[in-house]
Amino acid sequence: MAKALLGHVGGPDPRMVSEMRRLQQRIRDLEAELTRLQAQNDELAAGNREEAFPRLQDREPALT
Repeated sequence: MAKALLGHVGGPDPRMVSEMRRLQQRIRDLEAELTRLQAQNDELAAGNREEAFPRLQDREPALT
């Protein structure tokens, strides 16, 4: 009888545990994707800066 009460009152629900694990894995996957996309965005931004501001050595001196 005690086992039945313990299972009914306070034992972890296997469906809830499974759902929590699934959600935790989804969070890890999304965090990894976010990190990857941020790195890709940083690379693209660095490339755009170089295109927008060419190296000063490549420019001719300004006339004063």
